[in-house]
Amino acid sequence: MRAENRTETWLAWIAVPPFLVLLFVAGLLMFMNITAQPLHPGPNEVPSVTQSSPSPKWADAVEQGRQHARAGLVEQNLPGLSVAVGAGGDIVWAEGFGWADLEKRLPVAPDMRFRIGHASIALTSAAAGLLRERGRLHLNDEIQTYVPAFPRKLWPVTLRQLMGHVAGVRHYRNEEDYMPSAHCERASEGLQSFADDPLRFEPQTQYRYSTYGWILVSAAVEAAADEPFFTFMRTQIFEPLGMADTTSDSATEPISAHVTFYYPRFSGDPSYGPELASTVDYSCFAGAGAFLSTPSDLVRFGMAVSSGTLLKPATVRVLQTPQQLASGEETGNGLGWLLETVPLAGEPTRLASHASRTLLGGSTSFLTFPERGIVVAVTTNISFAGTRSIALRIAQAFAEQGRPAGK
Repeated sequence: MRAENRTETWLAWIAVPPFLVLLFVAGLLMFMNITAQPLHPGPNEVPSVTQSSPSPKWADAVEQGRQHARAGLVEQNLPGLSVAVGAGGDIVWAEGFGWADLEKRLPVAPDMRFRIGHASIALTSAAAGLLRERGRLHLNDEIQTYVPAFPRKLWPVTLRQLMGHVAGVRHYRNEEDYMPSAHCERASEGLQSFADDPLRFEPQTQYRYSTYGWILVSAAVEAAADEPFFTFMRTQIFEPLGMADTTSDSATEPISAHVTFYYPRFSGDPSYGPELASTVDYSCFAGAGAFLSTPSDLVRFGMAVSSGTLLKPATVRVLQTPQQLASGEETGNGLGWLLETVPLAGEPTRLASHASRTLLGGSTSFLTFPERGIVVAVTTNISFAGTRSIALRIAQAFAEQGRPAGK
């Protein structure tokens, strides 16, 4: 065989595997598109439930919000969606859209509980703020002051660094980490899966989001409160604020009025359709992700924080001030809050928020605009959904209507 023929033969064989890979990927995408059944025929056919008439003052904004909610639900092929908006200190709109349970064709109602995942961190931040006001917790203390069972590391780690995601404690790494099956009665019991791991970097030199860091914060809250973490959250935050539908997310205790949890069938993309989420027990995540709640309860919480009802304004400023690395660079994160400036009704506006997309069975966006007196919460019962875009559009509608005449 001539050399040039041998070369052509080898090149042909080398070219086959990539071609087969491309063919397989194209076939898989075609299969996913063909089998991805729309959950809702169109925006106008999406069922919705309200428990009281929205405030007439905000009628135009509510109608725009409904359009954004329905369009987002259909565009992303989400099972269900729930929305609540607070303005001027009151909940002015709460409505559920789509299906809480696809098989039973049970519609979402505003009082149905969703898995809010990492948005739980904002609630836990407030607990730390309360204890700081009472002199029982200090942000610059080393974490072993409150949680001596957590082994000392190569560098000291403070409570403030943990709350700001600059402590170096690792995030979860794999499916086993974010699909827990163990049950924890106390926040301190949730340390077992990561306590012996080394820090990923010297504290204050990098910003890296860490769910496990906030399990440690929860354990510190529990120790400073001298009672179980979930008990303190219920008696000191949820009950005083009327958050009757917020509770811990546990697989071992029956919880009424919660939606069915789903997970995307393919590629972490809800548009390809849902499947039932596996059974998990998030109790060991404590204040890092173990709460079920409703948008209305999140709005109640957000209004109480912004108005100074729950915490002193000085405490809120501490929690909602961007943290800095040793280099002087700001992280864009406060102590339990994501902080940024966004355009709202034509003006740059401060946004303090939190969100969750990755934990099984839910996605949440919780937005507070303190200077505008607006709070928006949007939840859905499937992972990896883009609830933030929906929440921002809704906030825009309310900000436009609430803008003084002539502006």
